[in-house]
Amino acid sequence: MKNAVKRTALLAALTTAIATVAFAHGDVTPQPVNTDALPDVGEEWLTENPYRAEEAGEEVWLKAIEIGSSGYNQNCARCHGLGVVSGGLAPDLRYLEAEEYGDEWFVERFQHGMTQNGITKMPAFGELLGQKAAWAIRTYIETRPDDGALDNHMTRLIEIRDHLLAGDVENPTGVQEELASIAAEVETGSGAPVADSVAFEAARNMTDDPATWKHTADLLTVGLSAAE
Repeated sequence: MKNAVKRTALLAALTTAIATVAFAHGDVTPQPVNTDALPDVGEEWLTENPYRAEEAGEEVWLKAIEIGSSGYNQNCARCHGLGVVSGGLAPDLRYLEAEEYGDEWFVERFQHGMTQNGITKMPAFGELLGQKAAWAIRTYIETRPDDGALDNHMTRLIEIRDHLLAGDVENPTGVQEELASIAAEVETGSGAPVADSVAFEAARNMTDDPATWKHTADLLTVGLSAAE
């Protein structure tokens, strides 16, 4: 219900975005995005994200998130916020529904941009970055966790982080399974089924090998700091 209300508010914001975006993107040069690792999607622009796990498989989905994160941070974060958390200047894209309607709105705006009174509020990225970059960025956006999605797990994640840093892990498999269980409870803002949260990343990195524990702890430190 909470996310449905937020997505309804987003739709209202999107319909008035031209009036509410406060400054121009015009002085920002779009930065290229290397999408060589992603499968081709053809020349004709699609209306639905082809890189979702249920369509493309988990490996492609994860690669799309990785590439989309880089593409977003280089080209979109200036107005839409780091981690896709809007500061109010532009619509909060985390709540753009992870369905065909949301895809159609996103890709139309990505392709053609937005102008108001002859001023570029958002550049047209379509020809410059291409369709693969568009859908990679879309995949990254729709997997962002909802506000407060980790609040109920912060204390336990900090405890796990501290044990990993100390090398005090008696049951690594159990820790990995617990991280995966926490990750499964983290909701996205878009309604996408899986959030690319710090718990999700930590669970993917954690193994029985003590060499992975420090990196997993570092992932938790950075991710939990960003979530506060």
